[in-house]
Order: sequence, then structure tokens, then C-alpha cells
Amino acid sequence: MFCFQCQETAKGSGCTVRGVCGKTPDVANLQDLLLFLLKGIAHYRVQLRALKAVDHSADQFILDGLFMTITNANFDRDRFIDKIKRALLLRERLKQTFLDKKGDIRNITFEGAYWQCDSTEEMEQKATTIGVLSTLNEDVRALRELLIYGIKGIAAYTEHAYNLGQENQNIYEFIDRGLVATTLNLSTEQLIQMVLECGKNGVDAMALLDQANTTAYGNPEITKVDIGVRNNPGILISGHDLRDLEELLKQTEGSGVDIYTHSEMLPAHYYPAFKKYKHFAGNYGNAWWRQVYEFQHFNGPILFTTNCLVPPHPDARYADRVYTTGSVGFPGFKYIPRNGNRPKDFSDIIAHAKKCLPPEAIETGSITGGFAHHQVIALADKIVEAVKSGKIRKFVVMSGCDGRMKSREYYTEFAQRLPQDTVILTSGCAKYRYNKLPLGEIDGIPRVLDAGQCNDSYSWIKVASKLKEIFGAKSINDLPIVFNIAWYEQKAVIVLLALLYLGIKNIHAGPSLPAFFSPNVLKVLVEKFGLSTISNVDDDLKQLINR
Repeated sequence: MFCFQCQETAKGSGCTVRGVCGKTPDVANLQDLLLFLLKGIAHYRVQLRALKAVDHSADQFILDGLFMTITNANFDRDRFIDKIKRALLLRERLKQTFLDKKGDIRNITFEGAYWQCDSTEEMEQKATTIGVLSTLNEDVRALRELLIYGIKGIAAYTEHAYNLGQENQNIYEFIDRGLVATTLNLSTEQLIQMVLECGKNGVDAMALLDQANTTAYGNPEITKVDIGVRNNPGILISGHDLRDLEELLKQTEGSGVDIYTHSEMLPAHYYPAFKKYKHFAGNYGNAWWRQVYEFQHFNGPILFTTNCLVPPHPDARYADRVYTTGSVGFPGFKYIPRNGNRPKDFSDIIAHAKKCLPPEAIETGSITGGFAHHQVIALADKIVEAVKSGKIRKFVVMSGCDGRMKSREYYTEFAQRLPQDTVILTSGCAKYRYNKLPLGEIDGIPRVLDAGQCNDSYSWIKVASKLKEIFGAKSINDLPIVFNIAWYEQKAVIVLLALLYLGIKNIHAGPSLPAFFSPNVLKVLVEKFGLSTISNVDDDLKQLINR
């Protein structure tokens, strides 16, 4: 295997024996094969669009296939084999449609559009030959992988919007073209343009999901969320999918089972539509990587709706209580499928919860969030006055992902040592490094403003655009806003590409830059955008705050 798509990849260069995430070599290779076939499917879809005959029934299949390959999403070998078999059938159907339209098949030269297999053995043998390292030129490889990882992030956000009935056909069209682009003999300049176009579609995907979430559940409101526990049995829901949460809340109402959020599901508490559920108890725990400890104390079942799953230790006391749904999978965990557009059947996990003890308290108190763009813009006059009076000197965007590495303690120290006239704008699970610190307020404005999930980084784009308008600035780079963001996986990659597409410069990213950047690609990003990695708190404070 070879995989370097996440920040924690082995030795900062690539996992070759087993994924740091826990992914086994056979699953890693099968993920490569699924992506290979999705590229072949994309070839036919691009050609069918030219013939005005694209098959939209494949849209969700592609989103789900890409989402399954995101870090910490799916570790289930059998699920990938099944998905690959269905990808082969879908590809052949699209191929036949293309031929029926009198398409010229000679225009499609990519092997993934033709390769066939008759057995699982052939499948696994092929999977070892078409991975990342099959692209020999390191600069082309770097840009192709950057594009692919950005597309994976787009697919994740677009699938959440799709689940709430919101779609944008332009995004599907770009995903197809972007996948095809990674199979063509494009120059580095052409690939860089595709990467920036990926950033543009990342903005569109986050806007689409924002529209889907707020249409369904209302605009997030400033909310105090309990982090303690109650006396009823509970279900802990993790991941990002709000439709799954809604369906679970409806099916547990009046059952005597409380629902708690975990990690990236915390921002669900900010939406007005969920506040009517009296059994929506609070948030339990912290960022995704702490689950190995925290789940043992929850006592009830856990539902994973998206990525952020950590394989349990063999002796873990909670493995028999984990359920998965959507794109998530792990061998031995019960999977809850969707049946068409009907609600999922959560009866098994609810029955399981009723047999469990209430959760053990691992902390007490509350945390405040709900500062998405609608809420912050409503406070614009107050914020602008604080800036003009000098009470707020800088806004520091510290969005992104958390992770296990000790080097991420940097973000806690950085937040603690920020001057009192600065405000942190955050989204994603990176906030768990500092969202429980007593950092205080500025004229009633909390010094940590949490917009929500990683995709809610879109809120800071909206807020920055509004401030640019108010202050009459030429660009966002002229505002008192700096970016010190943390990344871990592919959804953070698309957030970064979105910021680069918008022309935002001098972003600090950490705790390390992606292993898939080649020296030449990194040089371009440094020269064109001023992208850099974090160094140490003292130097970064001087550069970002005191310059």
C-alpha cells in the first residue's frame, strides 16, 4: 500500500505497511481501485454530457464512492468489494448508453474505462498496480493528488446537501471533469488551474450545504451547550450528517433515551429546529481522536454518520456498541442502511440503548457556540465599533481539524497567548484545543466564536466579505483577519483550496504541510499565495499578530 492523504501519514511521507489511521493494506488498495473505476465512470459521464445525455442516477453513487475513501471513514473490505462490483456494472451501463448515442469510443483512452475482472482475486491483484505511485513525475503526482483530495472534500459536503434534498449540477459536472483531469497528460500549469477551479467548486459546495442546513433547520443561534450527563440511557451520535440526527431524534422522542452529540456533531445544538427535542441532552466528549477513551465511559451505543471513526483496540469495552451508517464502515460493526428516500430504521440501536446504563460524566459545565455567518453579521455593528475603537485588533481564523500528534498542543498555547484584543474565529474539531479555555470576552463578544462544523468555514468567508464591504477594503487580505488553520484530512484540503481560490494569502497551515506536496508545487504555493507552515508560538504571534 501507499497512502499519504492525511496529515498524520507515517514519518510525514506515506503509510506503506499499515495506515496510521488503522487502514489495512488490502482496504487501502481496494480504495485505490474504487477511485480508478470512478475515474473511468467519469470519462463516460463527460462524454455523455457532450451528447446531452448524462445519467444523473449515478450522481449519488459517485459522491458516496469518493466519501468512502476519505480518511477514517470506511475500513470494511467487504463493503469496498461490493462497491467495486457495482461500479463495474454502472460503468458498463454508461458505456452502452454512450455507444447507443453513437459516441466515438476512441476518445476514451483511460484504462479504468475498460478494465474488467471475473473474480475478487483479479480485483485485488489489479488494486496493487494503480495506486498513487503509478504517477511517476512527482510534481504531476502532487497536483493530481491535491486535486483528488479536494474533490473528495467536495463530495463529502455535496453528499450531506444531497441528503437534505439540495443539489448543484455544476458541482457534479466539475467532479467528473476533475477526476478525468487526473488521467490526462496535462501540464503543471493546467493542473494548477484545475486545482483552483476545485477551490471555486469547494466554495460552491459549502454554500450549497449551508443552504441545505439552514433551509431544513434554521440559522444557527448563539447557544449554551451542556457538556455533562443526565440520568437516562443515551445514544451518542458522531460525524456530520444532520439528517441522520433529525431522524434519530424523531424516533427516540418519548422513548426514555437521551441523544448526545460527539465531536463534529456538536454544532447541531445551534440549529433552532433541534431545540424542540427535550431529550437532546448535550455534547459528550471532545475531538474524534479521544473516542478510544471517551466511548468506554459513555455506556450506551454510538452511531457514526460519517468519517472520524477510530478502529477500537481489540480489548475495547465499547466495540459491541458501535453502529455505522452512510459511507462509514468497519468489520463487525452493525450497518444501518437507507431505504430509498425513507427514514433510516434506528430501532435496533434504540433497543440496544434501553438496555444500557446512563453515561458516566467525564466533565461538567457548558460551552457556547452558534456564531455562523447569519449570527455574526447580525452583530456587525457591535463588531465594527469594537474594531474602530481599537478594542478588537485582529481576528484569527483557527478553523480546521484536530489530531493526535503532540505537536497540536501548539494550538492550545497559541490561543492562550493571543493578546486580549484578538478574537478567534473557529469551525471544525480544531476548536476542541481551546473552546473550553476561559479566554473571556470583548464588550460582550466571546473571544472564541464557533461557527460550527468544518464545512462552516464558509461562514468566515461570508463574514470576511461583509467586513470587506463595510470597511471599503479592496480585498480580504486588507482586513484585520489572519489565518492559522489546522488540517488533518481531505475536507480540510478543500477548505484550504477554497481560501486560495478566493485569493487569501499568507495562510499558516499546520501542524505540518501535506506530504503530497512536492518541493516544486510547494514553491508555487509559497510564491503565489504565501502559504507556510506553523513554526513556534512566539514567532507566529509576531508574524501574524504584531506585524
